[in-house]
Amino acid sequence: MTPEELPDPDTSMEVRPSDVAALAEAIEDGRCLLIDCREDDEWRINRLPGARLAPLSAFATEAARLLPTPDIPCVIYCHHGMRSLRAVEWLRSHGHRPCWSMAGGIHAWSETID
Repeated sequence: MTPEELPDPDTSMEVRPSDVAALAEAIEDGRCLLIDCREDDEWRINRLPGARLAPLSAFATEAARLLPTPDIPCVIYCHHGMRSLRAVEWLRSHGHRPCWSMAGGIHAWSETID
């Protein structure tokens, strides 16, 4: 899967864990960012390959660092998908349209992918 194949941001705020797994090459080469918005203690326990940390408690600062332009596609995840939805809402309200939350978070990833 390529970032161009992700859902239209006007109609979808989420992608499935299988979509994120299919984006592995695009995440690895930087065409799509995978951002973990959990806190540092959660990050230290486990994380997805290629993910970058931007804790929700410092999201505005970290998002500006990780996403210097509003056109970089990104997928945000957390434990169950609620914090990442808030992060996506925040990004979109600040002009960053190509972003999605991973439905079900890392919990769904562990049940369906790994």
